[in-house]
Amino acid sequence: MQTPRILVFDSGLGGLTVFREIAKAIPDADFAYAADDAGFPYGAWAADNLVWRVVAVMRRLVAETSPDLAVIACNTASTLVLPHLRAAFPHLPFVGTVPAIKPAAERSRSKMISVLATPGTVARDYTRDLIAAFAAHCSVRLVGSENLARLAEDFMHGAAVADEAIAREIAPCFVRDADARTDKVVLACTHYPLLLAQFERLAPWPVEWIDPAPAIARRVVQVLGDRTDLACSGARRDVRPKGPGHAIFTSGARPAPALARILHTFGLNAVDCAPMPVDRQAAR
Repeated sequence: MQTPRILVFDSGLGGLTVFREIAKAIPDADFAYAADDAGFPYGAWAADNLVWRVVAVMRRLVAETSPDLAVIACNTASTLVLPHLRAAFPHLPFVGTVPAIKPAAERSRSKMISVLATPGTVARDYTRDLIAAFAAHCSVRLVGSENLARLAEDFMHGAAVADEAIAREIAPCFVRDADARTDKVVLACTHYPLLLAQFERLAPWPVEWIDPAPAIARRVVQVLGDRTDLACSGARRDVRPKGPGHAIFTSGARPAPALARILHTFGLNAVDCAPMPVDRQAAR
């Protein structure tokens, strides 16, 4: 099988947690990581405008990177935009991100789980449908954090993030009921595992923090394995030499040195990108 090209897309840097697991599973893939920093945060967007935004940005990214598979490493974009992306690009397989509610419910001993997400993900019917389908036998606390995604972005840019700010955001996840207490916390935003070390240190008691990234990586491997059209006798003529993956920022801004160093630890080099329009008005 030829070297697959994989595009990993997120509103910002949270998708790096997914990228890292995919790169472990398929180390020889040709990777592009795209951060829609011009549109971050997605929680502030109206649903129809966000659909337009992500489809428009993806058109540019697909044209520029020619991926064999695209990963939407964002819960908000996955729940809202995936059907539109699949309609717009019928020959390109997409792998999305959903809150890991099913495995949390299966593994919980106390049957008390929390879902730590953005306010938008908490409000989605999709999230509540997952709870009804897979965790009806559990007590589920939905926690919509206003600030954690931004705190994770700040952390990745090298800024100091106060323990108090993080502790305040995760505190509602921890619930006691008589002798039982929360034992699983679903990380339902890909930004949140970037702060996992702080979560573990600041938690009032130990819990399992469930990161969906390993399951997403397994799904990518499965989908690529099913793509018999990728098999060929020789390398395709336009394949790039294998080397570091490249990171694309839709604002067109080059990352500051602190972020560039972090990207390098993920095996990514930033590349120049023409700014992409933020909204429909700007695109006219």
